[in-house]
Amino acid sequence: MESDYQIPVGVHAIPSALLDLRPDSDVDHDLLHPQPISSEKNIWFFWHSGFANMHPYTQRNIRAWHRRFSKQGWAVRVMDRLAGSPLNIANFLDTTDPAIFPRAFVDGTIGGDYAPQHTSDLVRWPLLLKYGGVYADVGLMQIGDLDKLWNETIANDDSRYEVISYNCGGADERNLANYFLASRRNNPLFERCHRLFLELWAADGGKTSTEGMHSSPLLKGAPIMGDNALTFEENGKKFSAEEVGKMLTDYITQGQVLVLVMGLIDEEDGWNGPKYAAEHVFAIEYMIGSQLINEYTAWNGPRAFELMSLHLPKDGELESEDQKLARGIVEACLQKSFGFKLAHGLIIRVLGETLGSLWRKHTGSDYVPGTYAHWLRQGMIYWTPDELPQALDFKEIAPFKRGPLLREK
Repeated sequence: MESDYQIPVGVHAIPSALLDLRPDSDVDHDLLHPQPISSEKNIWFFWHSGFANMHPYTQRNIRAWHRRFSKQGWAVRVMDRLAGSPLNIANFLDTTDPAIFPRAFVDGTIGGDYAPQHTSDLVRWPLLLKYGGVYADVGLMQIGDLDKLWNETIANDDSRYEVISYNCGGADERNLANYFLASRRNNPLFERCHRLFLELWAADGGKTSTEGMHSSPLLKGAPIMGDNALTFEENGKKFSAEEVGKMLTDYITQGQVLVLVMGLIDEEDGWNGPKYAAEHVFAIEYMIGSQLINEYTAWNGPRAFELMSLHLPKDGELESEDQKLARGIVEACLQKSFGFKLAHGLIIRVLGETLGSLWRKHTGSDYVPGTYAHWLRQGMIYWTPDELPQALDFKEIAPFKRGPLLREK
């Protein structure tokens, strides 16, 4: 199938011997029957009701990860909370240990509008701390050569890098995206982040959601997320940029925790976050690295869906302006990006429908042969960019906080 589409300049075909090109049913069997953990080359996902109950377009995402990397020693696992499932998180982590999970996770009482997302947030660091590897959202479509980047950085004893993630901003900002986190076991940054995250969940006798966590004194000093232009109206109520920033910060409290710990100097604990981030974090700029479709479409989800749903021109047909734009998007993603993150959750309230939410609504629309979406998906399996992404040039920044991790200044 890959030969039906043109391979862009700056992209090369992956040798077929490195790909698992068996039918979906065979790949799904492997995904549902995990092998014992044998190394740190683990790719972790979480879906509360399990892989078999995921939306078809995200199942395709997971299969693509498996097809790309399983023959290079990576084990892809979709954790769940299904009784009797071999992938139940309780088979991998002690879900009764308060040093690993907050009470709301143990009791199944996590609430709020985004309970599934917050449940998945709570498994990321524990899995990486115990087993190592990569944690990714099920909505993340992988493009670049993860195995090569891992081998040249985290797994390379001569490399200074210990963490890989996307950074939501420039080199002077510290805002790692929790939709892709990679490290070896017992990473010191993630260990401190997890302790702080648990402390936030334990506040006021035990939280059942992240609402209001942005105002915790333990996060004081770390900048609120969002920007001054991000506002929206809902049911006749207007939300200011400040209100949206607080909502986003609560929604991605895990990201705010990362911000704080990378900006923390805790002399009691011997921790210098600004120095650690500058020396050991391989941060990929996120817009080119993982959001390039949104860059081309100004975060207009319906427009992205329209373009990706177009068919390529048939032989003898002239390319329309929209087809030209769609081609440019696919080629640029395959050439320049390390992945593409399909956005869901709170962002839909703020910006409206996204490509991911529309693929969810229109089952199969992401995989219609002859469309730009299908070209993109096929390219992600069979090809990879010639070049690895570059790390942002992190320098030591002024700390956001000086003092103990789990106490106010």
